[in-house]
Amino acid sequence: MTTRDPKSLIRIARNGGDEELAEPLDLGARVRELRKAQGWTLEQAANQAGLARSTLSKIENGQMSPTYEALKKLAVGLQISVPQLFTPPQKEQVNGRMVLTRNGEGAAHATATYEHELLAESLTKKKMLPYRARVRARSMEEFDGWVRHDGEEFLYVLTGVIKLYTEFYEPVEMRRGDSAYYDATMGHNVISVSPEDATILWVTALV
Repeated sequence: MTTRDPKSLIRIARNGGDEELAEPLDLGARVRELRKAQGWTLEQAANQAGLARSTLSKIENGQMSPTYEALKKLAVGLQISVPQLFTPPQKEQVNGRMVLTRNGEGAAHATATYEHELLAESLTKKKMLPYRARVRARSMEEFDGWVRHDGEEFLYVLTGVIKLYTEFYEPVEMRRGDSAYYDATMGHNVISVSPEDATILWVTALV
């Protein structure tokens, strides 16, 4: 085994030819993760792979880059294939989640121009931020400049008539059932042009 930069390109001699694999992640951290997934101590994993405990420790800590023979031993010991050593783990996904928000039970948040009702407020790590809004504003003068934030946004008119102002487009009048999807980093504001306050559904995609 040779000492080398674990982040560098790994050359694997196989079948009489050379293959260069760009390491997609920290190999040592990947080996440690796979070992812990088996519930093995460093010594147990080293025994399984037929390697010295000190050798495996150096690999996990990025102090040693293994030869292909050592990689094969690691793969056999960890009960995986060699390519899996260089495959990043899939991002953690949360499946089967659901939260119900009854009409009128959303978290209220009022401003001078909007009355927001945050939906699915108890759900953590959301990728979208949905909320219903009552539009109080009747003119652009009521806003302290443009509203802009990260992400993309979807707007759907529930009741009344609104006018959507955006930084780079002409204002557009929208009625019940109309919708718009836009880049939320672009300045935007909404006013009600109907006698009553309009209501809209807003969904912001979080980044």
